[in-house]
Amino acid sequence: GAGAAGWVRNRRDGSVEAEVEGTPAQVDEVLAWMADGPPGAHVEEATVADAEATGEHGFEVLPTQ
Repeated sequence: GAGAAGWVRNRRDGSVEAEVEGTPAQVDEVLAWMADGPPGAHVEEATVADAEATGEHGFEVLPTQ
């Protein structure tokens, strides 16, 4: 994820949930990519909330929840 850390997972309702940590530029790059989605995806809405940094390293895909 563009040098950012965190995780992403699909939810059973068809939405996607992610937690992204990095510099403002790194986070903005990930958010811009998520706003478009992968090829064939249809993104209707994105909600962003600030959270306390946890010091995570790396980026992982978690199981569907």
